[in-house]
Amino acid sequence: MTEDQMHRFLSNNRDELISRCKAKVAQRPKRAATAAQLANGIPMFLAQLIQTLEAQDNGEVDESFRISGAAGGDAAALSEMGLSAAAHGKELLGLGYSVDQVVHDYGDLCQAITDLAVERDAPFSVDEFRTLNRCLDNAIADAVTEFGFWRDASVALQQSAEENERLGMLVHELRNHLHTASLAFAALESGRLPIGGSTGAVLKRSLTSLAALLNLSLSQVRGTAEAPQATAFSVASLVAEARNVALLDASARGCTLSVHDVDAALGISGNRDRLLAALVNLLQNALKFTHANSEVTLSAHAEGDYVLVNVEDQCGGLPPGSASRIFQPFVQVGENKSGLGLGLSIARRSAEADGGVLTVRDLPGQGCVFTIKLPRRVLH
Repeated sequence: MTEDQMHRFLSNNRDELISRCKAKVAQRPKRAATAAQLANGIPMFLAQLIQTLEAQDNGEVDESFRISGAAGGDAAALSEMGLSAAAHGKELLGLGYSVDQVVHDYGDLCQAITDLAVERDAPFSVDEFRTLNRCLDNAIADAVTEFGFWRDASVALQQSAEENERLGMLVHELRNHLHTASLAFAALESGRLPIGGSTGAVLKRSLTSLAALLNLSLSQVRGTAEAPQATAFSVASLVAEARNVALLDASARGCTLSVHDVDAALGISGNRDRLLAALVNLLQNALKFTHANSEVTLSAHAEGDYVLVNVEDQCGGLPPGSASRIFQPFVQVGENKSGLGLGLSIARRSAEADGGVLTVRDLPGQGCVFTIKLPRRVLH
């Protein structure tokens, strides 16, 4: 063969080369992308490689460099091939691939060209191989650079989102405890309630929870936080304590809180403070969205090997399609946007941390029933 035939060889065998690359890709994991998703990949690179070789063969060096870039790349501006390779690198990141798979894509084509040339006895000139290597070098560099840029940006955004969520949850819980403490203090300040009664206990509990939350945050910053210990405890006592906290909120909002009797033998295990906070979150959420002068109901019962704690409101039902989203952080589907949209997310995580689940059942035109389902435990 003469020195000007690599671009013809590639053009005549384009489909075969792409097919061989696809076969190599299929042997590696996590490469189920469609041709449309990888439109900036090997097929486009091959077309640009052919154009580069053809321009060089015609003595159009500037056009050749415009398409594929000069040797060593150009930090100031990407070539046509560089732009496509950069887009390809970004697509691979979006599909969950690793940086080595970005490099392999172009290596596959180089190997396919070499193998097919040997099979067809098609020797290429040194200059043609130099051009091929230049194109591969620039494409790989641009694809990997873009992949790395967007990966770093993605990691930074993820870390920022996680930090925002962590801070948001801390603020949400601090505000909840402060809100409850303020309601209890206002009730005690009226002089009609004894400090040693249930309202005083709510105030004391709220202040204790505030201190515990701040201490936990400090230990997390210092790296000395320990995993909370799980204990078995009475469901009835948990419901009674949640009732005392929520009654103050219900009174302030002009709603009725109805609490059903709970079997004293029912027990669950886990971090009691965390589960109490989850249940209070559900009650406060229900009181926030239930219709004015309506009723919120709290109940608990056994169902086989599980205990179900239910909070039912009369909010009128959920907006269409929102049931699957309301447990996501910062999602608010109601008209009241005074909160952060974290209460339900925190409650679900708390339930799951102790082996339970939190679900919602929509009652269109009526309200919602939130249910914490936890394994039942025997109380000794």
